[in-house]
Amino acid sequence: MKNSDTLIEMMKEQNLRPIPKWLFTLKKVMIWLVISASVILGGLAFSVILFSVQQLDFNLVNHMAHTRIEFLLGVLPFLWIVLLITFLILAMISIKNSSKGYKFSLGSLFGINTALSILLGTLFFIGGGARWLENTFAVNVSAYESIKEKKEKMWSMPEQGYLSGTIVKITDNTIFLTDFNGKNWNIDYKNANVPDVVKLENGESLKLIGKLKTPSHFVAEEIRPWGGGGKFRRDNK
Repeated sequence: MKNSDTLIEMMKEQNLRPIPKWLFTLKKVMIWLVISASVILGGLAFSVILFSVQQLDFNLVNHMAHTRIEFLLGVLPFLWIVLLITFLILAMISIKNSSKGYKFSLGSLFGINTALSILLGTLFFIGGGARWLENTFAVNVSAYESIKEKKEKMWSMPEQGYLSGTIVKITDNTIFLTDFNGKNWNIDYKNANVPDVVKLENGESLKLIGKLKTPSHFVAEEIRPWGGGGKFRRDNK
């Protein structure tokens, strides 16, 4: 008896039936859908991390009295970092369970998925999608602390030398500013360092580093634009 006949007889005796080909095809399609979705979602998470880096002044740690760990815990978008890591791991597991996954080492899988997520995330960020995604998430998830909220909190510590708000009026030596909590301030900026990207005009939002003199009087040592790199103005809507 041929081996194939023997195998068929054994299958009949044990009441075994061959798995339909379409099930293998479906499994393959599902695995690649999970891989694609994981890489795309990882890219979206990375784009928001890029947006956070752009919006939050990480070089401010050199001015702060807090430790670097305290600073990073306050400003890093940990939710998006966790999501990025989760999607990278999910993509790696899915590829490893694909028909040709055995050909890849864990190191190469991590490198490939990370590179794809970074590439997609960078493109999404350049296209302005990260700002939209983060804002949409902040609007629809009440427990989520948005990057804008983190930024406003970080720049609303006048006792520690950090203040921000919108210009109401300006003279040669004084800026009349309303902070993001609605409080009015007189800002002495006579000796402040003001980069060319800063627009000292009514309605412009600013970040200030300096010293608190009285509960409503602040002496600015450095003035920065509110938006990342001076490219964006604060959305007051």
